[in-house]
Amino acid sequence: MGCLPLVERELQIGQPKRVMFAVGMFAIAMIVAALGIIPVQISFVMAAFILVVSGLVSVRNIYTSVDWPIIILLGAMIPVGAALETTGGAALIANRILDIVGNLPGWTTITLILVLTMFLSDLINNAAATILMAPISISIARELACSIDPFLMAVALGASCAFLTPIGHQSNTLVMGPGGYKFSDYWRMGVPLEIIIVAVAVPLILWAWPL
Repeated sequence: MGCLPLVERELQIGQPKRVMFAVGMFAIAMIVAALGIIPVQISFVMAAFILVVSGLVSVRNIYTSVDWPIIILLGAMIPVGAALETTGGAALIANRILDIVGNLPGWTTITLILVLTMFLSDLINNAAATILMAPISISIARELACSIDPFLMAVALGASCAFLTPIGHQSNTLVMGPGGYKFSDYWRMGVPLEIIIVAVAVPLILWAWPL
């Protein structure tokens, strides 16, 4: 049918009790993390450990389901993000951005960070874009003597909106061949979508996390 073959998966359907147990463990992990009882990184690891011990998930499945290229990419990009902050590179970039926005209202800076993160996420992995833009946004917030939260939320949202290229996210790449899409197709759909996201996101960010 002209479709690209994907990874074969052994699906086990018809085990509602096991599914409910897995969903319940995931819900408990989220609740205890949200209430601050246990840090999120510990609660989810504990939930995964319980799923393995109970036999719901095998060790082999855990190993094969990890996206190792992304893990390696993050391992390489985290020191880059740290170096941007420790060497003063993040502050330098932040000052250049502040020179551009000048004395404009704070929402323009949030908009610029959101758009820059979107653009960066279209070129590299979204997690890597977050690692690079987070220290820059923190430096900008400190220079403006504003809350860090809205700037980091702009980065988080912008990194999740890679719609302009087929290489910004693996989902974009997967559908390119089977759908017969061209590079320009992503721009035609992605540009209006990102404009709508910016128009809606900036007021909501400033409403939920004031400067």
